[in-house]
Amino acid sequence: MSIATKVVGSRRNADWAAIVLGTGLGLTAALYLETTTHGDWNSVYAIVISLSRICALLGSYFALVGLVLVSRVSWIERSVGHDRLVIWHRKLGPYSLYLITFHVLFVILGYAGNDHVMLGVELWRMIVRFPWMLPAFVAFLFFAAAGITSYKKARAKMSYETWWTIHLYTYLAIALSFMHQVLIGPMFLGHPLNKLYWEFLYIAAAAIIIIWRAVIPTAKSFRHNLRVEQIVVEGPGVASIVMKGRGLNQLGAQGGQFFGWRFMTRGQWWMSHPYSLSAAPTDKYMRVTVKELGDASSTVRDIKPGTRVFFEGPYGTFVASKATRGHVVLVGGGVGITPLRALMEELDPAKEIDVLFRASREEDLVLRHELDDLAKHIGARVHYLVGSRKVHTMSAKYIMQYVPAFRDADVYVCGPTPLVDAVREAAIDCGIPKNRFHDEAFEFHAV
Repeated sequence: MSIATKVVGSRRNADWAAIVLGTGLGLTAALYLETTTHGDWNSVYAIVISLSRICALLGSYFALVGLVLVSRVSWIERSVGHDRLVIWHRKLGPYSLYLITFHVLFVILGYAGNDHVMLGVELWRMIVRFPWMLPAFVAFLFFAAAGITSYKKARAKMSYETWWTIHLYTYLAIALSFMHQVLIGPMFLGHPLNKLYWEFLYIAAAAIIIIWRAVIPTAKSFRHNLRVEQIVVEGPGVASIVMKGRGLNQLGAQGGQFFGWRFMTRGQWWMSHPYSLSAAPTDKYMRVTVKELGDASSTVRDIKPGTRVFFEGPYGTFVASKATRGHVVLVGGGVGITPLRALMEELDPAKEIDVLFRASREEDLVLRHELDDLAKHIGARVHYLVGSRKVHTMSAKYIMQYVPAFRDADVYVCGPTPLVDAVREAAIDCGIPKNRFHDEAFEFHAV
C-alpha cells in the first residue's frame, strides 16, 4: 500500500488562480482602452488597425495563460486536476490563435489601405521596415502550426513525438513575438507603466515554466535517484518498467496518478512521456506499464537496467480518496486498466468494488493475472468484456447487467476517448452527479 498523504481535489487554490487570471485579463483590456485616441477611430482603416491591437493584446494574454495552465504548477494541478487543465488549455488555445490571426490580417489590411498597396506588398514592407517584425511573423507561423495540429483529425494522423515537438515551438513563438510588441506597440510607446506590466507578464510566465517544468523536476530527480530496475514484457506490444529510487514516499504519489518520464538513453532522453502508475508506489519502487503506440514507446523494451530516470509529477486527481460512496465501479479499456489496477490497491477494503475491463482481444487483457490476484485479496469482482464495441456498448442498460447498483456508485473510467464518452453518457443517464464520475482519457497531454 502507498503511504502517500497529499490531498488532491481542493478547490481553494484554483479559485485564487482564477481570480489572478481574471484580474490580468481586466488589466490587459484596460491597457488598450487607456491608450486609444480619437485618431484610432477617424477612418475605416484606422478602426481596423485599432482592432488589430486589442486582438494582439488579448491573443498574447491568452497564449501566456495557456502555457501557464500546462506548466504543472503543483498547487493548482492538485486542486483542478491535470486533465481539466489540459481541457481548459485546449479550449483557450483556439481563441488565442484566432485573435492573433485577426491581428495579423487586420494590421496588414489597415496599413495596406492607408498606403494604397496590395496586401502582399504591405506585408513585405512591414517585415523589412519594422524592428523585430520578421521574428514576429515566424512566431505567427509557429502558432498556426501548433493550432492546426491540435485538432483531433490532425492529432490522429501523427505520433505523439511529432505532436510534442511541434507544440514545443509554442514557447519559442511567444518569445519571438515579445520584442516587436514593446518596441512598436502604441500601447507601450510613451507608457512606461504599461510596458512594465507587459514585461512582468512575460517574465512571470517564463519563471513559472522554468521553475515548475525544469528546476523542481530536476532537483527531485537527483534527490530520489530513480533508475530503471527491470523491464517486464506483459504481452504483445506491452511492457512494464519497474523503477527503483530512494525516499519515494516523499513525492506523495498515489495509485491512479501519472508522471512525465524521461529515460536517459538514446531515443528517450529528449522528451517527456506521460505514463500512469500501474501499481501503487512504495518508498523504493514505482512502475508504469506502456503500450507500444508512438516512436519512443516502441523502444521501451530496449531500455537497460540502471538507466537514470528524470521525472515530473505526480499529476492528476484520479485517486482513491475521491470516492465517497461505499460502492466503486472501475471501468478500463486496454492499457487504460493500468492506473485502475494501481488505484485498486488504495481503495478502502470496506468498499464494494466492481471492475469492468474492456478489450478487443483476449491478449489485450493487460495484467490479468495481477488483477485476479488483487481482486481475490480485496474482495473485488472483475468482469472481462472481450469483443467489439457493438457487443459491449457500455450503455447504462449494458453496464447494469453486470453492476445493478451502478447508479449509486462512484465511477472511475480510463481508456480510449470513445469508451470514456460512452461511460460518461451512461452515468448521466443514471443520474450520477459529476462529483462521483472520475475519468482520465488516454490522449496526448499538452507540453
